[in-house]
Amino acid sequence: MESLETSAKTVEEAVELALEKLGASREEVEVVVLKEGKPGIFGFGGEDATVRVVRRQTDEVRQEAAALARQMLEKILSLMRVSASIEEKETSQEERALIGLEINGDDLGILIGRRGQTLASLQYLVYLMVSHQLKARVSMTIDVAGYRERRMEALRDLAWRTAERVTATGQTVPLEPMPASERRIIHLALRDCQGVITQSVGEGDYRKVTILKGE
Repeated sequence: MESLETSAKTVEEAVELALEKLGASREEVEVVVLKEGKPGIFGFGGEDATVRVVRRQTDEVRQEAAALARQMLEKILSLMRVSASIEEKETSQEERALIGLEINGDDLGILIGRRGQTLASLQYLVYLMVSHQLKARVSMTIDVAGYRERRMEALRDLAWRTAERVTATGQTVPLEPMPASERRIIHLALRDCQGVITQSVGEGDYRKVTILKGE
C-alpha cells in the first residue's frame, strides 16, 4: 500500500504536498494526522504539521493481489509437496490486512512451526513476491487451519488473566517475547481495561509486552 509522510506549516499544506508527490487526488487517499503543528510566536517556537497519506487500494487491485498471492502460495506448497486447499477469507481489525488466505488440509503442522514462526516466514515470503510483482505494498495474512484465530483467542485470554493478576497483586507482569502482530493483540485486548496499562519493552526478537497497574 503506497504511503508517504510529509510536513508543512499546516495540515492542509502537508496533505497537498503529499498529494502532489503521489500524483493522487484527495478522494484517492486516506489521511492520518501525526502532528497538528503550531504557529509559534514571531516566527519562533513553531512546529510543522506532519501527516501520513495512504493511497487507497481499489477492489480491482485487491482482487489481483489475492489471485497472485494464491497462485504463488500454491506453487510454494507444490514445491514442498504439501497437499492442501487454499481459500480466501475475511481479515480482522487486528490483522489490518488487505487480503487473507487460509490453507486447509491434513497434517499441516509443518507449515505452522514453533509458535507460528514457519507460518510467519511463509506469509512474509508471499508478501514480498506479490509486492514485487505489483510494484506496491500489499498487506496480507495467511492462516493454516484456523491457527491464527486460535492463537489470537489464546492471547486475549492471556491478556485478561494477566490483567486480573496485576489488578489483584499490584505487581508488574512481563509476558514472553512476541512478534509485533501478537503484541498488538495484547495491547488491543487491554486498551479499555480499567486499572492496567500495557507497554512494549526490549529490542528485536526479545521485545515483549509488560502489563502494569495503572493509576
